[in-house]
Amino acid sequence: MNTVNNVIELKNTGQRAQLREAQQKQTLVRLWREELEHGSFCGYVGGVGREFFLLWVVGDGVTYDGMYVMRHRDVTELEAPDKHHVFFEKALALKQILPRMPRGFPLDNIREVIQAAGAQAPVIGVHVDSEDESEVCYIGRLIDVEEDGFNMQELSPDAEWMREPSFFAWDEVSTVSIEDSYAQSLLAVAGPAPALLPGGDTGFGRVPSP
Repeated sequence: MNTVNNVIELKNTGQRAQLREAQQKQTLVRLWREELEHGSFCGYVGGVGREFFLLWVVGDGVTYDGMYVMRHRDVTELEAPDKHHVFFEKALALKQILPRMPRGFPLDNIREVIQAAGAQAPVIGVHVDSEDESEVCYIGRLIDVEEDGFNMQELSPDAEWMREPSFFAWDEVSTVSIEDSYAQSLLAVAGPAPALLPGGDTGFGRVPSP
């Protein structure tokens, strides 16, 4: 068991060094998380912590598609620089899109990540690592944090605000997204969140996004 943990720790340590170097040099990277989703993420590293790192994501349309906070342990492959980085950099420059990173975003533990994300954006994406299927995403506004998790007022895939809070445990969250285009579109259609119904059962009615 210790040997396995040591191997994982060594892998993470080397990876963290690569990510820090990419952050310092503003290198465009691509990474894969094969156990969580198909496909890959492309972007600029905005911060590297003990457990998490922040990626300023370049979407398929070669435009900004939000910031994703991911766990080191989920990354199965890292390419730095991305093999098409010259094209992406030129395309972003033509569109006058420059990475804007949040200063001092905490990345050492999930509690700090959630609190910082909730302060940074009106809605956040909470990605839950499910054993039965790939990652499931829930979008909403952070209400408050508790000792063993946090409460969120969710947005449905039809851009309707839930009237009762949903509870998420700290250890079930694998990724947190901020400012991605889908969440922004949901918020634009939904408008301001209505007040929660009094006495609602916490944790009722989670609504995953498609």
